[in-house]
This record gives sequence, C-alpha cells and structure tokens, in this order.
Amino acid sequence: MKIRYFDHAATTPVREEVIKEMLPYFGVEYGNPSTMYSLGRNAKRAINNSRKQVARTLNSKTREIYFTSCGSESDNLAIKGFAYANKDKGNHIITSKIEHHAVLDTCKTLERQGFRVTYLNVDKNGFINLQELANAINEDTILISIMFANNEIGTIEPMEEIGLIAKKNNIVFHTDAVQAIGNIKINVQKLNIDMLSLSGHKFYAPKGVGALYVREGIEIEKIQDGGEQEDNKRAGTENVAEIVGLGKAIELIYNEYDEYNKKLKTLRDYFISEAKKRLDGIRINGDLEKRLPGNANISFENIIGGELLFRLDENGICASAGSACSTSNPMPSHVLTAIGVEARLAENTLRVSFGMDNKKEDVDYLLDKLEGIINTNM
Repeated sequence: MKIRYFDHAATTPVREEVIKEMLPYFGVEYGNPSTMYSLGRNAKRAINNSRKQVARTLNSKTREIYFTSCGSESDNLAIKGFAYANKDKGNHIITSKIEHHAVLDTCKTLERQGFRVTYLNVDKNGFINLQELANAINEDTILISIMFANNEIGTIEPMEEIGLIAKKNNIVFHTDAVQAIGNIKINVQKLNIDMLSLSGHKFYAPKGVGALYVREGIEIEKIQDGGEQEDNKRAGTENVAEIVGLGKAIELIYNEYDEYNKKLKTLRDYFISEAKKRLDGIRINGDLEKRLPGNANISFENIIGGELLFRLDENGICASAGSACSTSNPMPSHVLTAIGVEARLAENTLRVSFGMDNKKEDVDYLLDKLEGIINTNM
C-alpha cells in the first residue's frame, strides 16, 4: 500500500541533497571540531559554514547562532538561560497559553524556582491580545516569549507588533519559530526578535539538531555543564554531520521559498474548501488567512478522533490529532481548549500538514477516505 504522508508539522523526510552533504562527516571528515589538527579544523569550518547559512536566512550575525540538539533544547536554553543570567534585573516572564510544551513546561519549572509567569489568553483564532500583552508588563518583566506560528492550528502571531512592544519597554523578546522556519521569511532585525528557536527536522533536515539565535549583547547562562563549545553557551561535542545537514536544508528551503509555499497554500486551500463541501459537522480551527501555508486543523462532530486516525492509517494515510510531542497525553489539546473548542470536539480533531512530497491526487485520496469514514459513522 502506498503511504501518503500528511504530518509534516511533526517531522519531514530528509532531502537527498541534505544527506549527500552530510555523508562525508560520518566517515572521511570525522574530526572533533575542538581539536587543532586538520581533521578538526575541517569539522569546525563546516560548522561555521552552517552557522553562516542559518544567519543569512534570519538576517542575523553569524556569531549570534548557536547549535543545539532540537527546538526543545533551544527553548530551554533561551528561556532558562536568560532567566538565570538576568534574575537580578527581574523575575517576571510573559508567554501565551498556546505555546509548545517546551516553552510552557520550562516556564512551569521557573515558577517553581521563584519566577513569576503571565500566560496570555488567545482569541478564537489563536491570536494574543496586544493590549493584554502591554498591560501585563511591569517593572519586573524581563522576557516575552511568544511562538511565531502555532504547531497545531497554524495561526501566525503578530510578530512585528510584539517586537515593537518589547523594544519600547526594553524587554527581551524570544520566539519559538520551530514551525515557522521554511514557511515564513523571518528578518530578526525588522521584527525586533532578540532570541529565536528552530529545529532542523521541520524543514527536511535530520532529527536531533536545532539552533538558537541570540542577539549580540544578550546574556544567557548555559544550562548544560561540560566543555566550552558554542562560545561557551552549550557544552558537548558538536553533531557535525547533522549541523551540516541543517545548514544545507535551511539554505535549500529558502532558495525555493516562494514556489514551495505557493504549493503548500494551494493544497491547503483546496483541502479546506473541499472538506467544507463534502464533510458534515466540521469546524476549521485557526485563522483562515494568517496561518501556516501547509496547515489545516479540523474538528469533527461525528467520529472519535482516535478511531479516525486508525482508519486513515489502515488506508495508508499518516496524519495526527495535534502535536506529535503530546500524542501520549489523554487530555484535550491545550491549544484547542484555549481557543474555546469544547472538550468533545477537541478530542475529535485532525491536523493535516502538507509538504513538498504531496500532490493534488494525494489530497483527493485523503478527502475520499475522509468522506467515506465520516459518512459511515453518521
């Protein structure tokens, strides 16, 4: 049976060009980048080239990019690292109720250590209220952390406005851009973003490698002890091959940005339009305009979400109920709950996220199977 993959928000396949770029660093160029001989210098040079590739896509300085193991580590390093290094300046952090758990759980940890956190509400489409953000700021506020685009419903937050509020109040602004990279052109200078987290496996690089942008002059405390790698911000021997893969992947995706995202938006709009026509008792979650180009999130009245996913899988269709990081959590999605979706509907939700391997005939197949499953259960 042919597998049709519609879960690119969870992960993406590694591109052949990326694998080819990585291969020498598994064997021939195996040096430790902290060593001084030529093998080590070659590895260090490859890492720095990847650093340049990431910096170019964000319009940052090369020395402002630090490599990590994933988006979650980048979020932890940004938020904890900044909080620990700047606790003498204040202990208040502002975030939103729909953040990824890498941000929410990090903030919960900091609360147990004496920091105070404000969790902003969102409206029915997942947008924070900018006035509520401004009102939440006080003399102890040191950090605002708002995700660029939501991983479940695809809503893109008003980054430029948030950045201006943070800058006006002399507060550092961090964003979890794990879902946004590759789908949105991001200029950290224009948007006044001070720290940004990303993860390679969301844009056709391998799992197990991420990066963190930290604006020059911002102090963060490393949270993993050991060596002095990554300018003494992140201890541990660098994963050279995967860092090379991340650099190549981010360069490729931005070279193809317009064509790639036009394709995703076309597939997404077609899927949502046809779903509205062919499927009864559905709710489209998230804003229909300011959303990730490949994201569609639908709640169903007439079928249990787990059963729907199982029956789709029987037909060779890979999709999800929401964040892959929360698959084992029996509770309704905190994102859907925050936007006002009742628990019953939240549990019966399908997230479809398109990628470069999808074609219109794949979407038609998905729609046909959904229609058959939904009609059978009515």
